[in-house]
Amino acid sequence: MKEYGIAIIGAGLMGNRRGDAIHRTGLGRIVAAADNDIFRAIAYGEKFSCSIYTDWREVLSLPFVDIAVISVPNACSAEIIEFGLQQKKHILCEKPLGRTAEEAHRIISASKDTPSVIRVGFNHRFHGALYKTKELLRESAIGDILTIRARYGHGGRLGMEKEWRFIKNISGGGELLDQGVHLIDLCRWYGGDFSEIFAITEKKFWDADVEDNAFVLMKNQSVTAQFHVSVTNWKNIFSFEIFGTHGFLSIEGLGGSYGKETLTYGKRKLEFGIPDMEVFAFDGDTSWDDEWRHFIRACNGESSDCATVYDGYAANSIVEAAYASSHTKSIQTLTYEKSILF
Repeated sequence: MKEYGIAIIGAGLMGNRRGDAIHRTGLGRIVAAADNDIFRAIAYGEKFSCSIYTDWREVLSLPFVDIAVISVPNACSAEIIEFGLQQKKHILCEKPLGRTAEEAHRIISASKDTPSVIRVGFNHRFHGALYKTKELLRESAIGDILTIRARYGHGGRLGMEKEWRFIKNISGGGELLDQGVHLIDLCRWYGGDFSEIFAITEKKFWDADVEDNAFVLMKNQSVTAQFHVSVTNWKNIFSFEIFGTHGFLSIEGLGGSYGKETLTYGKRKLEFGIPDMEVFAFDGDTSWDDEWRHFIRACNGESSDCATVYDGYAANSIVEAAYASSHTKSIQTLTYEKSILF
């Protein structure tokens, strides 16, 4: 198997998480890292024994770099990805895929004429309970999906209204585009594309120009999904429930401050009443390692459950429809441009 030379663009929290996963799995070797903060770049170089740069263009032009992991603020990602694709690098980009559907569309267009593999870092797919859920759904364990209900949020932190995620021209949006996009991706992964969107986005507490709460309802021909994302919970929470014709799947927690990660599989009895239930418990967050394994599989031309550029584009489209719905107080009809992929 080829040993890939890997460059990390953005040596902050997410860049370190990706670097740790690469180190733990042993799949590839970090050869370079770029960050506009020289001190952060130096710390990264010392940690992973790689060359450091402040110019990402210089890094992406290196012939011994095969893969680029893009872990930068949302406003910066599209330009970096497009340049990386021009250099024929494989790309793993942190979610979201740019700030808007238009930026994601641009990235897809740039990817058409290259041999590069590009995937979006929706690591939640690879949390133990959420991946087990996908396996059970593939086995039709709960029959046809009827509804999905989810909550996700955290307690915030002192001064977070001054961080880049709360500055619209950098982030592109607030809590809906930050944590909400994970729930959108999961709802689509389990329930397919959605065509009708209704939402309310609100600024409840934080003094910022983006929302800190979003309430979203999504519907297609067979599945209705609803979720709430918030940074005014004052404690971290993750809850994701799927109800089908034959039973249900309920995920609680993501480990760490979100509480122990569990999956409850309930099977409806023919006579109804209390369902038969089985609980699966998961220790530790292996999502970063498992997503990296799947990304390398994609680079090797093998099947993979990593999110594609279409997934990134579709998620951004739903976010934009939700913002439009909240602004107009109306249901938005969404038609995906699947032709952009071909």
